[in-house]
Amino acid sequence: MTQGFLAFLLIAATGLFTAPASADNGKKSQKPNAAAPAARNTTTNDGVAEARLIEVYRLTGHGKTREALARAESLVRDYPNFQLAQLVYGDLLTSRTRALRKFGDVPEILAHSAGLAELRDESQMRLKALRERPPAGTIPSQFLALSPRNKHAIAVDASRSRLYLFENSERGLNLVADYYISVGKSGIEKAVEGDARTPLGVYFITSNLDPKSLRDFYGTGALPINYPNVLDSKRGKTGRGIWLHGTPPNQFSRPPLASDGCVVLANPDLDRLIRTVEVRTTPVVISHKLDWVAPHSTRAQSKPFEEALTAWRNAKSSGNIDQLLSFYTADFNSNGKTLREWAPSLRSEVDRVKGRPIQLKDLSYLRWTDAADTMVVTFGEVPDGTRTGPTKRQYWIREGSQWKIFYEGNLG
Repeated sequence: MTQGFLAFLLIAATGLFTAPASADNGKKSQKPNAAAPAARNTTTNDGVAEARLIEVYRLTGHGKTREALARAESLVRDYPNFQLAQLVYGDLLTSRTRALRKFGDVPEILAHSAGLAELRDESQMRLKALRERPPAGTIPSQFLALSPRNKHAIAVDASRSRLYLFENSERGLNLVADYYISVGKSGIEKAVEGDARTPLGVYFITSNLDPKSLRDFYGTGALPINYPNVLDSKRGKTGRGIWLHGTPPNQFSRPPLASDGCVVLANPDLDRLIRTVEVRTTPVVISHKLDWVAPHSTRAQSKPFEEALTAWRNAKSSGNIDQLLSFYTADFNSNGKTLREWAPSLRSEVDRVKGRPIQLKDLSYLRWTDAADTMVVTFGEVPDGTRTGPTKRQYWIREGSQWKIFYEGNLG
């Protein structure tokens, strides 16, 4: 091998060999009269193929090419549709007869193919994400507070082509797995239907689609999210059908920029998500680049908002409707109703409370900051003396130094 190729692998492999902690926009075509897919392997094998690929890189980078070749051969035998692994295996075979000039050293007639460039991009993105690991004990800055009902949370970092899966416990959020993913072929920041971009924001998984109803293109299943959310709609964004979904049978993974807007995972990784996450309560943050912070810093940042939320609750408990209405923006909208049209419903709620203190149960709030600073808040509203109440979602926006509500509605 040439020194350049060895240098690439040495840099790639440095500090990496730790096994990972571990559909597209528009109307989806469903497969009519589809045969039932093969039963899913219930053995946990998410992240295994990537870990084995990185071990091949490590062995090659340290000059152990014979062992690397054996590992690569085993990898492509177990995952014959893993095209990146096939490319690495081909390089190792070629290195036995001549020096390699670069990663993916194929005949010149194929050297400029789009497929080869995409595989190189995939390799670089996998390595980048594994080199730039989140600092231990940190969480994405959007996760200010999650209730016990949010048993898991998902964060996507488009700049690293990576999805991070968290478990929420009494001790807080814990990163339990992370996976390579693909996003829209035109990148991120979805704005209009058909732009082939992946949206950015705070979303929730809305359903778990039966794989029997899907075309093979979507792999072993799909988890839709609620794009466009309230903030998206307020900004005039259009489109629908954004899913977390798998890959077709002939592809283990897809290039970093490949979908029509969905987030695409390898099928074993998607299977782990499907077995793990809960519909309706699992938040999904999709960001250009995640900001990883210590959990205690999120508590400090959320204090001004918590004070505003407490003041809103006290105003509603007191029955002071004028004071309560001051917490809502002039352009407030609740499922198509303006503040003036919606205010009678709010007055009816206040009348039913009859001045009793209101408790906010299972409170969670996630922050999204771009051109505006917003909060997505979910809670059960339970007046004293009652055991249950409606589950509500509010969207707040910071106007100067004040937090105000621009959407409020009950979750069905």
